[in-house]
Amino acid sequence: MKTLQPAFFLFVFVPLVKSAPPIQQEPFKFYDYDTDVTMGSLIHQDYEIQSKDIKKDATNVSLDTALRLQGDDSERSVKPTKDTNLPTCLLCVCLSGSVYCEEIDIEAVPPLPKETAYLYARFNKIKRIAVSDFADITTLRRIDFSGNRIEEIEDGAFAKLLLLEELSLAENRLVKLPVLPPKLTTFNANQNRIKSRGIKANAFKKLTNLAYLYLGHNALESVPLNLPESLRILHLQYNNITTITDDTFCKSNNTRYIRTRMDEIRMEGNPILLAKHVNAFSCLRTLPVGTYY
Repeated sequence: MKTLQPAFFLFVFVPLVKSAPPIQQEPFKFYDYDTDVTMGSLIHQDYEIQSKDIKKDATNVSLDTALRLQGDDSERSVKPTKDTNLPTCLLCVCLSGSVYCEEIDIEAVPPLPKETAYLYARFNKIKRIAVSDFADITTLRRIDFSGNRIEEIEDGAFAKLLLLEELSLAENRLVKLPVLPPKLTTFNANQNRIKSRGIKANAFKKLTNLAYLYLGHNALESVPLNLPESLRILHLQYNNITTITDDTFCKSNNTRYIRTRMDEIRMEGNPILLAKHVNAFSCLRTLPVGTYY
Protein backbone atom coordinates (compact mmCIF):
# COMPACT_ATOMS: atom_id res chain seq x y z
CA MET A 1 0.00 0.00 0.00
CA LYS A 2 2.88 2.30 0.81
CA THR A 3 4.40 1.72 -2.58
CA LEU A 4 1.19 2.68 -4.39
CA GLN A 5 1.02 6.18 -2.86
CA PRO A 6 3.91 7.68 -4.84
CA ALA A 7 2.68 6.14 -8.02
CA PHE A 8 -0.80 7.46 -7.41
CA PHE A 9 0.59 10.89 -6.75
CA LEU A 10 2.49 10.93 -10.01
CA PHE A 11 -0.53 9.59 -11.93
CA VAL A 12 -2.99 12.12 -10.61
CA PHE A 13 -1.02 15.36 -10.15
CA VAL A 14 1.67 15.35 -12.82
CA PRO A 15 -0.79 15.81 -15.73
CA LEU A 16 -2.28 18.77 -13.91
CA VAL A 17 1.08 20.59 -13.77
CA LYS A 18 1.56 22.63 -16.93
CA SER A 19 4.95 23.00 -18.32
CA ALA A 20 6.52 26.35 -17.55
CA PRO A 21 6.37 28.76 -20.44
CA PRO A 22 9.62 29.31 -22.21
CA ILE A 23 11.68 32.28 -21.01
CA GLN A 24 10.91 35.18 -23.21
CA GLN A 25 14.09 37.01 -24.15
CA GLU A 26 13.95 40.60 -25.18
CA PRO A 27 14.32 40.83 -28.87
CA PHE A 28 17.54 42.54 -30.01
CA LYS A 29 16.99 46.10 -30.96
CA PHE A 30 18.33 46.95 -34.34
CA TYR A 31 19.13 50.64 -34.66
CA ASP A 32 18.22 52.60 -37.69
CA TYR A 33 21.61 53.63 -38.85
CA ASP A 34 20.21 56.32 -41.10
CA THR A 35 18.63 58.01 -38.08
CA ASP A 36 21.77 57.58 -36.04
CA VAL A 37 23.86 59.05 -38.79
CA THR A 38 21.51 62.01 -39.01
CA MET A 39 21.67 62.59 -35.29
CA GLY A 40 25.45 62.13 -35.37
CA SER A 41 25.66 64.64 -38.18
CA LEU A 42 23.63 67.13 -36.17
CA ILE A 43 25.81 66.55 -33.16
CA HIS A 44 28.91 66.84 -35.30
CA GLN A 45 27.63 70.01 -36.91
CA ASP A 46 26.79 71.47 -33.54
CA TYR A 47 30.26 70.54 -32.33
CA GLU A 48 31.82 72.18 -35.38
CA ILE A 49 29.77 75.35 -34.79
CA GLN A 50 30.80 75.42 -31.16
CA SER A 51 34.39 74.77 -32.16
CA LYS A 52 34.26 77.64 -34.64
CA ASP A 53 32.82 79.90 -31.99
CA ILE A 54 35.51 78.85 -29.56
CA LYS A 55 38.19 79.37 -32.19
CA LYS A 56 36.67 82.74 -33.07
CA ASP A 57 36.61 83.74 -29.43
CA ALA A 58 40.14 82.46 -29.02
CA THR A 59 41.21 84.43 -32.07
CA ASN A 60 39.55 87.55 -30.68
CA VAL A 61 41.16 86.96 -27.31
CA SER A 62 44.52 86.36 -28.95
CA LEU A 63 44.10 89.48 -31.07
CA ASP A 64 43.03 91.53 -28.07
CA THR A 65 45.89 90.12 -26.04
CA ALA A 66 48.36 90.83 -28.83
CA LEU A 67 47.07 94.37 -29.22
CA ARG A 68 47.20 94.89 -25.49
CA LEU A 69 50.72 93.51 -25.27
CA GLN A 70 51.72 95.59 -28.27
CA GLY A 71 50.23 98.60 -26.56
CA ASP A 72 52.12 97.78 -23.40
CA ASP A 73 55.34 97.46 -25.39
CA SER A 74 54.70 100.74 -27.12
CA GLU A 75 54.02 102.39 -23.77
CA ARG A 76 57.21 100.98 -22.39
CA SER A 77 59.16 102.08 -25.46
CA VAL A 78 58.03 105.71 -25.13
CA LYS A 79 60.61 107.65 -23.15
CA PRO A 80 59.23 109.89 -20.42
CA THR A 81 59.31 113.54 -21.28
CA LYS A 82 60.06 116.37 -18.94
CA ASP A 83 57.67 119.29 -19.17
CA THR A 84 59.73 122.31 -18.15
CA ASN A 85 56.67 124.56 -18.44
CA LEU A 86 55.12 123.18 -15.27
CA PRO A 87 54.84 125.38 -12.16
CA THR A 88 58.09 125.35 -10.21
CA CYS A 89 56.79 123.28 -7.30
CA LEU A 90 55.47 120.62 -9.68
CA LEU A 91 58.57 120.56 -11.81
CA CYS A 92 60.85 120.73 -8.77
CA VAL A 93 60.49 119.69 -5.14
CA CYS A 94 59.59 122.46 -2.72
CA LEU A 95 60.05 121.69 0.95
CA SER A 96 60.20 124.08 3.90
CA GLY A 97 61.91 126.93 2.10
CA SER A 98 64.10 124.63 0.00
CA VAL A 99 63.66 124.13 -3.75
CA TYR A 100 65.27 121.09 -5.38
CA CYS A 101 65.50 121.32 -9.19
CA GLU A 102 68.23 118.77 -9.82
CA GLU A 103 68.70 116.82 -13.07
CA ILE A 104 65.48 117.94 -14.75
CA ASP A 105 67.08 119.49 -17.86
CA ILE A 106 65.88 123.04 -17.25
CA GLU A 107 67.62 125.71 -19.33
CA ALA A 108 66.83 128.73 -17.16
CA VAL A 109 66.32 129.51 -13.50
CA PRO A 110 62.66 128.73 -12.70
CA PRO A 111 60.41 131.23 -10.88
CA LEU A 112 60.92 130.68 -7.16
CA PRO A 113 58.51 131.02 -4.23
CA LYS A 114 59.25 134.23 -2.35
CA GLU A 115 60.12 132.39 0.86
CA THR A 116 62.86 130.30 -0.83
CA ALA A 117 66.03 130.12 1.28
CA TYR A 118 67.87 127.22 -0.40
CA LEU A 119 68.01 126.55 -4.14
CA TYR A 120 69.58 123.39 -5.53
CA ALA A 121 69.62 123.43 -9.34
CA ARG A 122 72.54 121.10 -10.02
CA PHE A 123 73.17 119.16 -13.24
CA ASN A 124 70.82 120.94 -15.60
CA LYS A 125 71.28 122.90 -18.83
CA ILE A 126 71.18 126.44 -17.51
CA LYS A 127 73.32 128.75 -19.67
CA ARG A 128 72.63 132.19 -18.27
CA ILE A 129 71.71 133.87 -15.00
CA ALA A 130 69.80 137.12 -15.29
CA VAL A 131 69.13 139.92 -12.80
CA SER A 132 65.43 139.14 -12.99
CA ASP A 133 65.99 135.57 -11.75
CA PHE A 134 66.48 136.74 -8.15
CA ALA A 135 65.04 140.26 -8.23
CA ASP A 136 62.21 139.44 -5.83
CA ILE A 137 63.89 136.68 -3.81
CA THR A 138 65.74 138.33 -0.92
CA THR A 139 65.57 135.37 1.46
CA LEU A 140 68.10 133.12 -0.30
CA ARG A 141 70.93 131.80 1.86
CA ARG A 142 72.35 129.06 -0.37
CA ILE A 143 72.45 128.58 -4.16
CA ASP A 144 73.97 125.60 -5.96
CA PHE A 145 74.30 125.73 -9.76
CA SER A 146 76.99 123.04 -10.04
CA GLY A 147 77.12 121.02 -13.24
CA ASN A 148 75.27 123.35 -15.59
CA ARG A 149 76.38 125.17 -18.76
CA ILE A 150 76.50 128.71 -17.40
CA GLU A 151 78.54 131.03 -19.59
CA GLU A 152 77.17 134.40 -18.54
CA ILE A 153 75.98 136.01 -15.33
CA GLU A 154 74.51 139.48 -15.66
CA ASP A 155 76.03 142.22 -13.55
CA GLY A 156 74.01 142.61 -10.39
CA ALA A 157 72.39 139.18 -10.63
CA PHE A 158 73.25 138.55 -6.95
CA ALA A 159 73.20 142.20 -5.82
CA LYS A 160 69.98 141.96 -3.80
CA LEU A 161 70.87 138.68 -2.11
CA LEU A 162 72.09 140.25 1.10
CA LEU A 163 71.52 137.06 3.11
CA LEU A 164 73.31 134.71 0.70
CA GLU A 165 76.07 132.77 2.46
CA GLU A 166 76.91 129.91 0.10
CA LEU A 167 77.20 130.03 -3.69
CA SER A 168 78.40 127.22 -5.95
CA LEU A 169 79.05 127.76 -9.65
CA ALA A 170 81.34 124.75 -10.02
CA GLU A 171 81.54 122.75 -13.26
CA ASN A 172 80.25 125.42 -15.60
CA ARG A 173 81.71 127.46 -18.48
CA LEU A 174 82.42 130.78 -16.82
CA VAL A 175 85.35 132.94 -17.99
CA LYS A 176 84.83 135.68 -15.42
CA LEU A 177 83.33 136.08 -11.97
CA PRO A 178 80.23 138.13 -11.18
CA VAL A 179 79.99 140.65 -8.36
CA LEU A 180 79.49 138.57 -5.24
CA PRO A 181 77.10 139.34 -2.35
CA PRO A 182 78.72 140.79 0.79
CA LYS A 183 77.84 138.12 3.38
CA LEU A 184 79.20 135.17 1.40
CA THR A 185 81.07 132.59 3.49
CA THR A 186 81.60 129.90 0.84
CA PHE A 187 82.22 130.39 -2.89
CA ASN A 188 82.93 127.49 -5.22
CA ALA A 189 83.93 128.12 -8.83
CA ASN A 190 86.01 124.99 -9.42
CA GLN A 191 86.24 123.57 -12.94
CA ASN A 192 85.36 126.56 -15.05
CA ARG A 193 87.39 128.54 -17.62
CA ILE A 194 88.19 131.56 -15.49
CA LYS A 195 91.31 133.54 -16.27
CA SER A 196 92.95 136.14 -14.05
CA ARG A 197 91.59 138.99 -16.12
CA GLY A 198 88.11 137.66 -15.39
CA ILE A 199 88.49 138.46 -11.66
CA LYS A 200 88.41 142.11 -10.63
CA ALA A 201 91.16 143.35 -8.32
CA ASN A 202 88.77 143.93 -5.41
CA ALA A 203 86.45 141.00 -6.13
CA PHE A 204 87.03 139.46 -2.67
CA LYS A 205 88.27 142.44 -0.65
CA LYS A 206 84.93 143.38 0.90
CA LEU A 207 83.84 139.81 1.59
CA THR A 208 84.76 139.94 5.26
CA ASN A 209 82.94 136.69 6.04
CA LEU A 210 84.43 134.60 3.22
CA ALA A 211 86.09 131.51 4.70
CA TYR A 212 86.13 128.97 1.85
CA LEU A 213 87.23 129.92 -1.66
CA TYR A 214 87.50 127.24 -4.36
CA LEU A 215 89.02 128.25 -7.72
CA GLY A 216 90.75 125.01 -8.71
CA HIS A 217 90.87 123.62 -12.27
CA ASN A 218 90.57 126.94 -14.07
CA ALA A 219 92.96 129.02 -16.19
CA LEU A 220 94.28 131.53 -13.64
CA GLU A 221 97.75 132.94 -14.30
CA SER A 222 98.12 134.47 -10.83
CA VAL A 223 96.67 134.30 -7.34
CA PRO A 224 93.70 136.69 -6.91
CA LEU A 225 94.55 139.94 -5.14
CA ASN A 226 93.24 141.36 -1.88
CA LEU A 227 92.16 138.09 -0.28
CA PRO A 228 90.16 138.76 2.92
CA GLU A 229 91.56 138.04 6.39
CA SER A 230 88.63 135.74 7.09
CA LEU A 231 89.83 133.14 4.56
CA ARG A 232 90.56 129.68 5.96
CA ILE A 233 90.62 127.40 2.88
CA LEU A 234 91.95 128.47 -0.54
CA HIS A 235 92.05 126.04 -3.47
CA LEU A 236 94.02 127.11 -6.56
CA GLN A 237 95.21 123.72 -7.79
CA TYR A 238 95.57 122.93 -11.50
CA ASN A 239 95.62 126.44 -12.92
CA ASN A 240 98.36 128.21 -14.89
CA ILE A 241 99.81 130.22 -12.00
CA THR A 242 103.44 131.15 -12.68
CA THR A 243 104.13 134.00 -10.26
CA ILE A 244 103.65 134.85 -6.58
CA THR A 245 104.68 138.07 -4.84
CA ASP A 246 105.50 138.77 -1.21
CA ASP A 247 102.17 140.53 -0.91
CA THR A 248 100.08 137.69 -2.33
CA PHE A 249 99.36 136.20 1.09
CA CYS A 250 101.43 138.35 3.42
CA LYS A 251 102.39 142.01 3.91
CA SER A 252 105.87 142.82 2.78
CA ASN A 253 105.96 146.00 4.91
CA ASN A 254 104.99 144.16 8.10
CA THR A 255 107.27 141.28 9.08
CA ARG A 256 105.20 140.52 12.17
CA TYR A 257 102.00 139.99 10.27
CA ILE A 258 100.51 136.47 10.61
CA ARG A 259 97.48 135.03 8.82
CA THR A 260 96.02 133.28 11.84
CA ARG A 261 92.91 131.91 10.15
CA MET A 262 94.43 130.41 7.01
CA ASP A 263 94.51 126.63 7.41
CA GLU A 264 94.98 125.30 3.90
CA ILE A 265 96.26 126.51 0.52
CA ARG A 266 96.40 124.10 -2.42
CA MET A 267 98.57 125.02 -5.41
CA GLU A 268 99.62 121.69 -6.87
CA GLY A 269 99.33 121.29 -10.61
CA ASN A 270 100.59 124.82 -11.38
CA PRO A 271 103.76 125.56 -13.38
CA ILE A 272 105.55 127.21 -10.48
CA LEU A 273 108.28 126.15 -8.04
CA LEU A 274 107.12 127.35 -4.63
CA ALA A 275 110.63 127.04 -3.17
CA LYS A 276 111.62 130.11 -5.14
CA HIS A 277 109.07 132.21 -3.30
CA VAL A 278 109.73 131.42 0.36
CA ASN A 279 109.09 134.97 1.55
CA ALA A 280 105.60 134.81 0.07
CA PHE A 281 104.62 132.26 2.76
CA SER A 282 106.37 133.76 5.79
CA CYS A 283 103.09 134.82 7.39
CA LEU A 284 101.42 131.43 7.01
CA ARG A 285 101.26 128.82 9.74
CA THR A 286 101.51 126.00 7.18
CA LEU A 287 103.10 125.94 3.74
CA PRO A 288 100.85 125.60 0.69
CA VAL A 289 100.46 122.21 -0.97
CA GLY A 290 102.37 122.26 -4.24
CA THR A 291 105.64 121.68 -6.03
CA TYR A 292 108.81 122.86 -4.29
CA TYR A 293 111.54 121.02 -6.19
